[in-house]
Amino acid sequence: MGRADTHVHTEYSGFSNLGAMKFPESVTSPEQQVDNARRKGFDVLAITDHDETTGAFIAERYSRRFDDIEVIPGEEITTADGEIIGLFLNERIRPGLPVEETVDIIRSQGGLTIAPHPFSFHVFALREKIFGLDLDGFETINGGHPDPYSNRFARMVMDRYPGRWAELSSSDAHSVFTSGYNWTEFDGTTAEDFRRSVLSRTTRACGAPAPVFTQVQWSVDVVIGGQKLLYKSLVGNLKNTKDDHLIEKINSINNLKKATGILAGSMYLTPPVVFIATFLSTMFLNRRGRKLNATAESRLEEIDEIIRSIDAGKM
Repeated sequence: MGRADTHVHTEYSGFSNLGAMKFPESVTSPEQQVDNARRKGFDVLAITDHDETTGAFIAERYSRRFDDIEVIPGEEITTADGEIIGLFLNERIRPGLPVEETVDIIRSQGGLTIAPHPFSFHVFALREKIFGLDLDGFETINGGHPDPYSNRFARMVMDRYPGRWAELSSSDAHSVFTSGYNWTEFDGTTAEDFRRSVLSRTTRACGAPAPVFTQVQWSVDVVIGGQKLLYKSLVGNLKNTKDDHLIEKINSINNLKKATGILAGSMYLTPPVVFIATFLSTMFLNRRGRKLNATAESRLEEIDEIIRSIDAGKM
């Protein structure tokens, strides 16, 4: 059985904003993600940056020098209805389109359609929208969702309708710290073997979400990395000599936002703050997840009605 991680981010995934604090989604290069995947024994890796494919094609070219891994160019596309992943893409797909139109564009490139974290309550997910889509599979384990509901409910839906979609387990890693804890097993070892396993619905979701402490490592990594780059840009020492996407983004920010981002990041890194923030966010996720679990059975009954209606319309 081969091992694949088909939802991984690099420095090409843009920026997040938490009030005044501005930091990259990732400060990890495409090459670093390939090297990390090789160290952790993956046969197939998909780079799926937010609304961007440049990093994926860089990683794919870099991977050609090795005979123990293949990289699938992909993209996590922000549609008008939620996020969807396209795999085996030839070019970038612009965000903001209706998800049905985005699916058609993925198909026109010969790609696979995957719903990431489909039932997440804290990121932009497709949720029940997935049932009416031409979808190859969805994540029943997303490594960035340690809450007690999102992955559990995805698993419940998959088990209720076996063979309807392929099951995927992907790290959603934005750093090297959060990968390797979960993966998708498939028959064979190559990217094409993976594609065939998805289409035949024979993939197997394995592992568990990354521990919370690795998410802390990621947040510290991007804040420190982002601060260093913001400071260099602020003093005029950040030169984009290699057409680096992240440097281009940082240099485009005005100086006031750079200075504010550095200050806010420093406050976040103060030891009590980062641990308090982690505790509060974990508490929120657990509390909200438990509440949603209490409604899981009734929600499944509603999904049964949706599925019956869709199937009746196809007859």
